[in-house]
Amino acid sequence: MEALIAFASALLALRLAGRLAGRARERNRRELAAWSASLLAYAVASGALAWGAAAGWSEAAFRVYYLFGGLLTAPLLGVGSLLLAGRRWALPVGLLYSGLATGIALTAPLSMPVTGVTIPDAAAHLELFPARVVAIAGNVLGTIAVVIVAIGTIRRRPVGNALILSGVAVAAGGSALFGLGVSQTAVSLALAVVLLYGGFVARPRAAPKI
Repeated sequence: MEALIAFASALLALRLAGRLAGRARERNRRELAAWSASLLAYAVASGALAWGAAAGWSEAAFRVYYLFGGLLTAPLLGVGSLLLAGRRWALPVGLLYSGLATGIALTAPLSMPVTGVTIPDAAAHLELFPARVVAIAGNVLGTIAVVIVAIGTIRRRPVGNALILSGVAVAAGGSALFGLGVSQTAVSLALAVVLLYGGFVARPRAAPKI
């Protein structure tokens, strides 16, 4: 059952990422493309949860989950928010970070083998530097960027930004409580994706007529 719930969460995130990518292509909006990449990262992370729940956790499943769930989702959300705020430098920085994160996730040595059916604790398998330090920095900075931009533009996009902030809070809560199990983590990821998607596509408040 846990594998099915995680797989359903992955399909939902993948579907919404695809819809957001379509909007980005139609409107040529880079922030939508970055947000779509973040939802895609959520989808892959949920897929890794399903993989681990169905076949047992392995090094490969853990590395995929850590890369997309631990290293990429929040930073890509932050890149999208910064692009929305007109910070064009966020795109090359985001691409550079994504390459660094991928290299770390693929090559960082594991301090002990990954086994079992519960979600592995990164602290038990990865050294603090560089893998966990980079993940902490990326998540903190990405979340700060999302929150600052959302609060700063909330008058123009009250509903959308409220949904984005709620999605970030749900995602953060789900990450903090990953020890509850695969099902709970997958459900929190799915709820976060739905809230974030709703925030991304919400229309800004119409300007008052003079």
